[in-house]
Amino acid sequence: MTRPRRRLRLPVDPYILALLGMVVLATLLPARGVAAEAASGASTVVVGLLFFLYGAKLSTREALDGVRHWRLHTTVLACTFVVFPLLGLAARGLVPWLLTPALYSGFLFLCLVPSTIQSSIAFTSMAKGNVPAAICAGSFSSLLGMVLTPLLAVVLLGSSGGGFSAGSALKIALQLLAPFLAGQLLRRWIGGFLTRHRRIIGFVDRGSILLVVYAAFSQGVVAGIWQQVTWPRLLALLAAEAVLLAVMLSLTWYGAARMGFGRADRIAIQFAGSKKSLAAGLPMATVLFASNASLAVLPLMLFHQMQLMVCAVIAKRRSRDPEAAAEPVPVAGPGGA
Repeated sequence: MTRPRRRLRLPVDPYILALLGMVVLATLLPARGVAAEAASGASTVVVGLLFFLYGAKLSTREALDGVRHWRLHTTVLACTFVVFPLLGLAARGLVPWLLTPALYSGFLFLCLVPSTIQSSIAFTSMAKGNVPAAICAGSFSSLLGMVLTPLLAVVLLGSSGGGFSAGSALKIALQLLAPFLAGQLLRRWIGGFLTRHRRIIGFVDRGSILLVVYAAFSQGVVAGIWQQVTWPRLLALLAAEAVLLAVMLSLTWYGAARMGFGRADRIAIQFAGSKKSLAAGLPMATVLFASNASLAVLPLMLFHQMQLMVCAVIAKRRSRDPEAAAEPVPVAGPGGA
């Protein structure tokens, strides 16, 4: 007797629905005038608070211990800050017949932002991969991204970044890096409390993104964003991002195998090296693109949802691999925490 085939259900993340809700709210009730200034100021403050909490929570010793698995971390960083940008530059050939110059700027920007931390860890754990390595790889990518992403944007985006300059890079550093360093300095006194109350960071993390999305899209709606993006262009953007994600997922998985990494490490490399952080990218985009931020963050938002859905499916399949039961999952050692 044959068993009925189980249907594969794609995850419906309530938070993604909340993000879409912010876009709808900004479309119907955009912040204008004093309200827009208040929303922008509040998003700046809450993002600074978020990176302060990140700094206070991250153990410096754990980060330094993770350097021991340097081949894995170098591979992830190369995927994030070398391969992704090169693919973004190659996509320049899609302009203007497939992507508008403004959408391409956003597409290239998403290729410059660092990797995620939370989802990389979650999917690596689900797939029975090297979780400590994923923790350190995501942390290193986020830390370096606060410096590398603005520098890469200066070089690659130039004037297309809506007036991005060395001054904008300094502004990003003051808004993100300075609070992070302050958190590191105060970690001795508040780190334990944050470790015991992790929901605080999760609340600020998700709340800050929702606020930034609303502020950015409100500004875009006032400027006429939905008159600038047609449905054919939007579908073309989705197709380009699907190809980008497929290429990176393939390169990280099969490339890591060619480099001699074991299954658990390959899983960590695939999930940490193929994804992009919405939490880190949105605050930078608001500085980078100024009045064009809403149009610029659209590619990043779409890619973020796409990567979550696809990686969830891959992680579930990896967890059922015969190799998953045969190979022990690292719980300590090279790779970090």
